[in-house]
Amino acid sequence: MLSRYADIPQVRIAGPTLVLVGLGLIFAPLLNGQSISAAEKVLTWAGCGISKKAFMSEIATAYEKKTGVKIDLKGGGATKGIRQVASGKVNIGGSCRDLIHTENGISPIPPERGVRMQPVAWDALVIIVHKDNPLSDISLKQIRQLYTGKITNWSQLGGNNAPVELYIRKGKISGVGRSIRELVFQDFDQEFVARHIMPSSGPLEKGIAKNINGIGISGFSSARKRDVKMLKVEGIEPSFAMIKDGGYMLYRPLYLVTPMRAKKDEEIAKFVAYVRSEEGKIIIRNAGTVPFEDAIATWLKMLKTRQIAVGQ
Repeated sequence: MLSRYADIPQVRIAGPTLVLVGLGLIFAPLLNGQSISAAEKVLTWAGCGISKKAFMSEIATAYEKKTGVKIDLKGGGATKGIRQVASGKVNIGGSCRDLIHTENGISPIPPERGVRMQPVAWDALVIIVHKDNPLSDISLKQIRQLYTGKITNWSQLGGNNAPVELYIRKGKISGVGRSIRELVFQDFDQEFVARHIMPSSGPLEKGIAKNINGIGISGFSSARKRDVKMLKVEGIEPSFAMIKDGGYMLYRPLYLVTPMRAKKDEEIAKFVAYVRSEEGKIIIRNAGTVPFEDAIATWLKMLKTRQIAVGQ
């Protein structure tokens, strides 16, 4: 079972008040060589590819056009996004998972301290297969059996007599890998049995798109832009509408990660405010992603599910 949910209060609808920290444009100290230059007007962003595909590319383009400030998107995964903001290597991060906490469940582990997680949108975990796979639906029980090696042939899922080739993310703390363990297994230490172990969600999605026997889990915001089929889960199809109203069960927030220090950085604050503004929300919606404040039902359902998980 999960040992902590101390970070739940961070996932709340909190209006425009932001605790933003970082470097000032003028007289800015160096962040391991990453000072923000007033002349260049560049903010560096690192984070999960799912966040990038969900809204960051569109937001970065619109923001540069509006303000002249370039958002340099580096990718690299949720863990990189969190930890490089914490270490001062980038200005802003993107994450599709919460912080990893210590055993007492109160404070983040050292590599992830000193950051603020600000939910700005919603994503969902989706089960993807090759577009020609005849399967259309899968249950949570079947997903657990699949990931623990109990289902090895498509005939066990009502499909053809062929071996199942499961694709998973490397390690246990990636955005998708940790979210699967949290939402499907309620166990962050759950081991998976798989033939294909991929370095990131992009190669995972591309691999399944080419493999008729492939199956795996990725983010809705990324997978919907690939040539793959997304399966229904317990009869519910993943979609913008189902994520927005809380009807689809495997959802999680997408965060902007910012430094948490006493002095605000004007340019970081301006960018985050833009993402959370009505103009920013329109861009997020037009990209096919649900802004965080649009999905109150989703937020309340997730909070209730987490409270049940810890016996509250």
